[in-house]
Amino acid sequence: MPPKPASHVAAVKPADEKITINLGYVDLGQIDLLVQEGFYANRTDLIRTAIRNQLASHAEVVKQVVARKTLVLGIQHFSADDLRAVQASGEALQIRVLGLATIALDVTPELALAAIDSVVVLGALHASAAVKAALASRIR
Repeated sequence: MPPKPASHVAAVKPADEKITINLGYVDLGQIDLLVQEGFYANRTDLIRTAIRNQLASHAEVVKQVVARKTLVLGIQHFSADDLRAVQASGEALQIRVLGLATIALDVTPELALAAIDSVVVLGALHASAAVKAALASRIR
């Protein structure tokens, strides 16, 4: 069976980022009680719901700051071809992302340095260790 054309291939959702938090025993006990009583599937479900509720209550502020700081909201991917095109134009990128910024694994440190002026990511930056090291002084 031939592969489907690219226009019919589903987009791959990036993996979630893991974080660690410290909670007091009383807070943790209350979370466990709510899970035990069926309000939430597990601790993670409660914590994720609480975070989303807080973010929703501050949504307008986030929207205003994203606009003011000219951040891209969501996921932004930079391929080697993208960076070569920027380099060929004589311009340099100022990457500003709230969410996830990815730099393709085939991007060399030299290409990244030639095409990227600065990187500000509130969330996560996924790139090879070599590219991250090359851009270290440009990451804020």
